[in-house]
Amino acid sequence: MTDTANIPGIMKLARPEIVAMKPYSSARKEAAAEGVLLNANESPRSLVDCAPGEAQLNRYPDPQPGRLLRGLADLYGLPEDHVLVTRGSDEGIDLLTRVFCRAGQDAILQCPPTFGMYRICAQTQGAAVVSIPRDSANDFAMDGEELLRAVSEDPRIRLVFLTSPNNPTGDCVDTDFLLKLMDATHDTAVVVVDEAYAEFCDQPSATELLHSHPNLVVLRTLSKAWASAGLRCGTVLAQPPVIDLLRRIIAPYPLASPVAALAERVLKPDMQVRQKALIAEIRENKGTLLALLSGRALIKDLWPGQANFVLTRTDDAAALLSHCARQRVILRGYPNEPGLENCIRISVGSKQDLAALEQALDAWEEERP
Repeated sequence: MTDTANIPGIMKLARPEIVAMKPYSSARKEAAAEGVLLNANESPRSLVDCAPGEAQLNRYPDPQPGRLLRGLADLYGLPEDHVLVTRGSDEGIDLLTRVFCRAGQDAILQCPPTFGMYRICAQTQGAAVVSIPRDSANDFAMDGEELLRAVSEDPRIRLVFLTSPNNPTGDCVDTDFLLKLMDATHDTAVVVVDEAYAEFCDQPSATELLHSHPNLVVLRTLSKAWASAGLRCGTVLAQPPVIDLLRRIIAPYPLASPVAALAERVLKPDMQVRQKALIAEIRENKGTLLALLSGRALIKDLWPGQANFVLTRTDDAAALLSHCARQRVILRGYPNEPGLENCIRISVGSKQDLAALEQALDAWEEERP
């Protein structure tokens, strides 16, 4: 057993075997891809012709691509040593769970309904899942008092996962409550704020609190507001000791060279201009979506939220989902999620997408007068 008496701060919350382990050092990590490369058992040439300046596919990529790392650090206003690039936010969730949760001993805390990967990663790791359900009768409000009680009374909790805006309810975590939570857990747990949809809301990012709270981790992604879900490029933002722990267990080459190159392209100044226009378009289309849902008898409840989707409740979600699918309009249902009975999440699509949705809903109402 590792002696943790002299381990500073956040390191005491990590699994001692992770703190003690010597991480794998890949060939590309030990030496840059310069000169005559005979150190990584790579092919001497690529079968695919790459354009000048493009990464050659016969060579392993940089474990943390430098230009992309700098671009993401600039985007989120943090030093590079506060940033880890991952294969989407999912990998960040998995890494955090593996670093901080001992199988059969530790637990995560979540507030369902919320993103399902927190639970999946915990169960895969053999960690317990403590759930503080949201109040479905009160706009899915989070029970802050019960959450604070749980982290103070349950010593197993090592990770607290909060999503802001939350998926699928769309509400944001109050900053004052977040500060209370981090103070309550400063030496017992890591607070993870998943900001996959942060660009769609007006609330300040939790990244502004990172410098003063070593037990805070923020997850960001290029999948949503940056229109790059196919890249699977996410980011873990935290103070350097946490980043160091995650680097110990991350795959040697998490991002393929073409993915890194495309992600770098997404962050170019001209793309940032286009991204702002896209967010404006999505906000306008969300107004259109809310208008076409408003007043329909089939919609029993509607939660607009602050993301690029809305949550609705209807009398028979399964039948409505099947009807829309026959019209080639695919929506998201939650048949097995407590609190979300007969709920449907609808993403904000293009004007053409929303016209198709409107047509499908009109047809449903005509069939069921």
